[in-house]
Amino acid sequence: MFILHHLNNSRSQRIIWMLEELGFPYEIRFYKRDPQTMLAPPELRSIHPLGKAPILEDRNSTSPVTLVETGAICEYLVEKAGGRLGPPNDAIGLLRYRQFLHYAEGSVMPMMLAKLAVSRVPLLGKKGAKRIQPMIDRHLDYIEQELCDRPWFAGDVITAADIMMSFPVEVAKGRAGLDASRPATMAWLDRIHSRPAYRMALTKGGEYAYA
Repeated sequence: MFILHHLNNSRSQRIIWMLEELGFPYEIRFYKRDPQTMLAPPELRSIHPLGKAPILEDRNSTSPVTLVETGAICEYLVEKAGGRLGPPNDAIGLLRYRQFLHYAEGSVMPMMLAKLAVSRVPLLGKKGAKRIQPMIDRHLDYIEQELCDRPWFAGDVITAADIMMSFPVEVAKGRAGLDASRPATMAWLDRIHSRPAYRMALTKGGEYAYA
């Protein structure tokens, strides 16, 4: 049994989706952000010292495992599933898979978070957000260019790289300028949102503002 410690409106929604895609049995334990600070509650620190979601516990193992970091959790689940949702068999597909698995949190998501944080600053917030937007647009143009060439980030089939990329792209659609002017990216969003496992994850995960 997997236990997912899940925070509303967060990266951990991706892990619910991945568990649904893989058909693993799991339990969700729900946590709510502080409505004032939007931070995770202190209860999460009793599960892991960092106190952030997602946290995945694997109680199927002979030695129980507790993991943080969405990318690491995705890679762990791919391994537990015997390679399902893992990289394509070709060398280029493997490189794309690795790149986008890490690009999601390493490059594009920090820009989204910077815009969200700056926009909340009184008086100077709008000006700061406008200065960040061109950098976000560069990422969105790159993503659009990649998805013009193929239906999924790594190749012809969905992989964990697509699951990782879902959160930053959804945030971009809601709050950072992604719209119909980038049709390949919007079509990719439609593809992931139409998947039964994605829809079931939304049903099970509760509040999620970005779908």
